[in-house]
Amino acid sequence: MATYKNIVVPEGEKIVVNGGKLETPDRPIIGFIEGDGIGPDIWKASKFLFEEAVQHCYGGKRKIAWMEIYAGEKGNEITGSYLPEETLDAIRDYELAIKGPLTTPIGGGFRSLNVSLRQLLDLFACVRPIRHFDSVPSPVCNPHHVNMTIFRENTEDVYSGLELEANSPEAKKLAAFCKAEFGWNIREGSGLGLKPVSREGTRRIVRAALNHAVKHGSKSVTLVHKGNIMKFTEGAFMQWGYELVREEFSEVAVSWEDCKGDPGDKILVKDTIADIFLQQILTRPTDFDVVATMNLNGDYFSDALAAQVGGIGIAPGANINFETGVAIFEATHGTAPKYTNQDKVNPSSLVLSGAMMFEHMGWQEVSDTLVEAMTQTFHNKTVTYDFARLMDDATLLKCSEFAQAVADNMKACQPA
Repeated sequence: MATYKNIVVPEGEKIVVNGGKLETPDRPIIGFIEGDGIGPDIWKASKFLFEEAVQHCYGGKRKIAWMEIYAGEKGNEITGSYLPEETLDAIRDYELAIKGPLTTPIGGGFRSLNVSLRQLLDLFACVRPIRHFDSVPSPVCNPHHVNMTIFRENTEDVYSGLELEANSPEAKKLAAFCKAEFGWNIREGSGLGLKPVSREGTRRIVRAALNHAVKHGSKSVTLVHKGNIMKFTEGAFMQWGYELVREEFSEVAVSWEDCKGDPGDKILVKDTIADIFLQQILTRPTDFDVVATMNLNGDYFSDALAAQVGGIGIAPGANINFETGVAIFEATHGTAPKYTNQDKVNPSSLVLSGAMMFEHMGWQEVSDTLVEAMTQTFHNKTVTYDFARLMDDATLLKCSEFAQAVADNMKACQPA
């Protein structure tokens, strides 16, 4: 059993990865970061629901051994670091973690703690399933038509942080090199950045998307890019994606050009331009099922789609390395510091991220119970302030009261 300076390891067992698959014991140790701002409120509500769902499904035969790990403001208070090395070690050691929203330190330190966690742990796939729940308010006419899973490459593209400040000696040196070597005339006083997109990075995110499509019986995988302009980065992403389909998935998937739009009983792999995609998710969202894309595109798309089904307050997310098994499940919204300790905000993003975590662990019945109970709670219009102000005849609940309402609705769910 690993030992740490600030982390207390509870009694339980490690989740292990064998042949790329998770083996989950009956009392798995799972790390949690409660988060900053509203983090403690939504974590308390979520943890309560996770334990209620596990109890409902297994009657005490299985339990979670929660292990608190530290990052953000609490991490800095306890360890002197916003992202302690032992937190990274603990996530690697125990495979899974779940976290609330984290503050990015101002005036120094990490650009983003979330981005740092993804890059330092090589969590190359940001997975964002997006669907509508009955009765949840939406700005579009048919939000129930949206049912997609975004696979966003997490470690490359402009999020790599390879930037140089305008007028810095380094920026001037790079601009001079580019002019001398490539004949590029970069406007004086420009900030500069690099946009790496690799064949390796492309293949593993597209592979993850295709594996998900096979597992869930999806009809299509769409590669979304801006390759008409950025031909050797985003255009290469498209080409490398199709290459992977032909090399590794030809028995179960086929590209549009190889089947002329008629895939038969195989998964159809197609592509579209990013700006067109943003139109089509509004005009014909049923055309899309699983989506694979690059880092910045994926950030835009997942939030735009979340807005169509009720907002990022109910949008779950996970950052996963499908090769090592290491994964962090997270609330996809910010810390909302003005609501700190008010027991007010909607915990649904974190709860649904937990449902993703239980599915990833192989505890599908717990995931299903959480989703079914939340669906009924939304249908009853028993909701937190963000939805209550947009609904007619809604019952306004606090964060903790909403959690209790979901727990009460679990009683009608069929346990395993």
